[in-house]
Amino acid sequence: MLFVQAFQSLGMPYEAAWVISQAIAILLLSVSLLVMLAFLLLFDRKVWAAVQMRRGPNVVGPFGLLQSFADFIKFVLKEPIIPAGANKGVFLLAPLVAFTLSMAAWAVVPVGDGWVVADINVGILYLFAISSLGVYGIIMGGWASNSKYAFLGSLRSAAQMVSYEVSIGFVLITILLFAGSLNLSEIVRAQGPDMRGWFVFSPLFPMFVLFFISALAETNRPPFDLPEAESELVAGFMVEYSSTPYLLFMVGEYLNIVLMCAMMSILFLGGWLPPIDIWPINAIPGVLWLTLKVWFFFFLFAMAKAIVPRYRYDQLMRLGWKVFLPISLLWVVLTAGYLLALGKVPG
Repeated sequence: MLFVQAFQSLGMPYEAAWVISQAIAILLLSVSLLVMLAFLLLFDRKVWAAVQMRRGPNVVGPFGLLQSFADFIKFVLKEPIIPAGANKGVFLLAPLVAFTLSMAAWAVVPVGDGWVVADINVGILYLFAISSLGVYGIIMGGWASNSKYAFLGSLRSAAQMVSYEVSIGFVLITILLFAGSLNLSEIVRAQGPDMRGWFVFSPLFPMFVLFFISALAETNRPPFDLPEAESELVAGFMVEYSSTPYLLFMVGEYLNIVLMCAMMSILFLGGWLPPIDIWPINAIPGVLWLTLKVWFFFFLFAMAKAIVPRYRYDQLMRLGWKVFLPISLLWVVLTAGYLLALGKVPG
């Protein structure tokens, strides 16, 4: 909206000002995400190294800060290898689909008060739709590779993602009952003005724990990284990919991980809201508070990767369908009853 007003002040029609401002907002968000992702990847490797009493990347740039950029250049300059029996069109389209959908999901994520590309009233439903479509990129990649290993890996990954999306859906219903809105910005405002109103400190705390574990499974992170388990499936659905197509798959996967960190921050930790609503803490821009919370959750993801042993596939599916699904469904009923008893059911 700020960009629209600035362009209109220059005499530009509203429609043209809106299109240009949206393009600028999308470009700023995309560049900021990709740059932050480069340092998050380095942070992930540093945490893993510290747990194993190693130094981690430390050669490229000061303290290894440019390692992710060196890896990017390496992937881009390598020759992409396409298997002879692969469906070339679908093979190359699959990673592009996965990456594009991962970026598109960020359109409704508010990084600050009013700082959102598309502040729509059905932001939660939009995220559900995008995450459901994300399964197609994985299935396409596994099938088009013309490899039994890749195809089995894509099927396992799709089954895993669908299974834990169900539990995440019921968790989101409990959030909606408390906030009374599908708009992510309104969900954040419902937790204001400080940490006393954050949903993590409410009867929804068990749902916070369930959402965190389900997010690990949804994004194929350890200990639920069965689709990419080298010992069983030779890297799963990405086994035939190399160079830039492989990079697109990995960047899309890490974008989904950061998205889950942002969603936990927005749904349970007040998003851009400060922990204490007093000066000078509340003078810090909200985007910095959200960024700190995202880094905190990414640290928890990295620690889980470093210290928790991998589940077997039957244990993974049993946890999703026989433990998380009943608990989340029960908590929806209990939450509705709790709000009804207190007369706080949103209208």
